[in-house]
Amino acid sequence: MTLRGRAHKFGNDVSTDYVISSKYKGKLVDFREMAAHLMEDLDPAFMQKVAPGDLIVAGTNFGCGSSREAAPRVIKAAGIGGVIATSFARIFYRNAINIGLPVVQCDTRGIEAGDEVEVDLATGSVVDMSRGLTLESKPLPEVMLHILADGGLEEHLRQHGRFVLEPK
Repeated sequence: MTLRGRAHKFGNDVSTDYVISSKYKGKLVDFREMAAHLMEDLDPAFMQKVAPGDLIVAGTNFGCGSSREAAPRVIKAAGIGGVIATSFARIFYRNAINIGLPVVQCDTRGIEAGDEVEVDLATGSVVDMSRGLTLESKPLPEVMLHILADGGLEEHLRQHGRFVLEPK
């Protein structure tokens, strides 16, 4: 599974409340509607800059804060291809995989906003094509690749009738 898109760079400690402000969680129930407000507390024009498949790139502790699945669901609903960060809050990381949002952990300091980035989830290769940099990440475990390929854990269970580790 390969991701390719333009980098939208954020710093460290991007909480789930920055991903989608709590003022929308109680008012809107459709994640596509919420997606219009993705990252607006950090960059009010963010959604005007994003194209389908683009990537969020961040520093350490991305997704800290609330353990609800709303943040990764809104990112996915916005058409973001995945999130690359130096580190993730563990509950955000797991929620992202569960809902089918690819997440990659690597040192992101060399990636700049607007760079074209390609990620091979199976090998862990992260290539900043704009700068000619190859960054190594830890490849996702095979079970997570299967869950992502199926569209998330719920869809994985729906398709197979149970949890399976073998590829299709």
